[in-house]
Amino acid sequence: ISHMRHVTAQPVLVGTYCSSRCSYNPPLPSPLLTHVETERVTHPPLCCRASSFIIFLSPFFTPLCCPSRSSILTGQYPHNHGVRNNSVSGNCSSIQWQKDPETEAFPVYLSKLKYQTFYAGKYLNQYGKKDGEGVSHVPPGWDHWHALVGNSQYYNYTLSVDGKEEVHGDSYEKDYLTDLIANRSLNFLENRSPQHPFFLMLSPPAPHSPWTAAPQYQKEFSNVKAPRDGSFDKPGKDKHWLLRQPVNPMPSSSLDYLDNAYRKRWQTLLSVDDMVEMLVKKLESIKELDNTYIFYTSDNGYHTGQFSLPIDKRQLYEFDIRVPLMVRGPGIKPKQTLQAPVLNIDLAPTIMDISGVDLSTVNVDGQSFLSQMAPSLRNGTVRPFFLVEYTGEGHPTTDPACPKLGPGLSQCFPDCVCEDAFNNTYACVRTLDGKTDLQYCEFADTESFVEVYNLTSDPHQLENVLKKTDPAILQAMNQRLIKLQSCEGDSCRDVKLLVVSTLLYLYFHGRSTRIRIFSRITNFTF
Repeated sequence: ISHMRHVTAQPVLVGTYCSSRCSYNPPLPSPLLTHVETERVTHPPLCCRASSFIIFLSPFFTPLCCPSRSSILTGQYPHNHGVRNNSVSGNCSSIQWQKDPETEAFPVYLSKLKYQTFYAGKYLNQYGKKDGEGVSHVPPGWDHWHALVGNSQYYNYTLSVDGKEEVHGDSYEKDYLTDLIANRSLNFLENRSPQHPFFLMLSPPAPHSPWTAAPQYQKEFSNVKAPRDGSFDKPGKDKHWLLRQPVNPMPSSSLDYLDNAYRKRWQTLLSVDDMVEMLVKKLESIKELDNTYIFYTSDNGYHTGQFSLPIDKRQLYEFDIRVPLMVRGPGIKPKQTLQAPVLNIDLAPTIMDISGVDLSTVNVDGQSFLSQMAPSLRNGTVRPFFLVEYTGEGHPTTDPACPKLGPGLSQCFPDCVCEDAFNNTYACVRTLDGKTDLQYCEFADTESFVEVYNLTSDPHQLENVLKKTDPAILQAMNQRLIKLQSCEGDSCRDVKLLVVSTLLYLYFHGRSTRIRIFSRITNFTF
């Protein structure tokens, strides 16, 4: 978790107790998932040193909390689990979510295998609200439930504790949420039954706003500023209209604001460091560390000044879709880095794979990456392309801070810098196969706007190369995107099927030259 650039999402820690279930010998392994809120890959060093972890260099997640968390839980793309954004109307912790996708989330399968399951922290943005079943709703599969009602807070919040309301105040010793999550998880480990494996999923508020650090850390990183490299304060030329609105260069007031936010985010993460350190020491003391898989990741990325956008997420660019991902556990050689892409939809099948679930019986779009981490335990393949999709949010009325742009906007800052809109709705296909790193995106707007980036030569996505790209490649990417947007289960993972369907489209439309070009860029032959 240290030395990863531009991460500012919420950590998720998955811990599964996994001794050797991976090779199908008892005892069962135990996963632990720590999931931080909205983290980019710039983060101070973790107490639990990265040298003991394998570090994934290309993890890609949906660029917003609720859809991404829903994908983590179900192993499905948003178009299949139905959660489009953070609103109830966007299906975030709605009745529909609770009655259908949530009933097939991976904790349900762990529970069937007699795992002792524990959840603490933020769940979904609209969880516990009256639009659903309120705080009495405990999602299936969880034995111990300590979930935050609503969005991230550090003090003055409400928890659902096994379905009962628990109100907290502003005492650091009693209420600071990151520490409370740590203490209750330690208590769970102390009192668990040693006869059964366990799974913890911890989701502290850090480093999400309101960025309230613990008292002892509020003066740390006083000289830190947001990185000024890459796309920082660059104009959004040839990009979707939302990216063409920000003032460039940014005014000093915006720079001061985002630098202050950046420092405070780092400060809040020091308590997450403490939590991870305490958990590792506890696992050592109960002699379970060597039997436990620990995952550290986030739900989405974050930007601080990229393309002159002050702070937020929701965009299709690297800074909002890349997250940190580090794993340690049985069969994993430490001090490794892996370049192959891993998605949020892959966490559920990986955890189930570790736990001994027969993945052929589960409806997931993702695939286990256990084979990448521990080749001695599994054989597997690496996906060469994948889908990124997002449905924009907006308000039906005009934002008072920005009357000239009309209705349909949200997350607006001064000077009409808005971070989201109804028509900030897009789908992208990313090709990342070791030779090609190409991103093709289509917007659902009146412009039918398209953005294309060659990240091999332009890693910061400064130039939209739509007009410079061979039409055959554009058409191939368009067809691949169409297939991915409607894929489900096996068809989301079947690379050959997706490639063949594109080739057939080009063939029946009389484009033999384009078939040769497409075959060359995909390394595919019949």
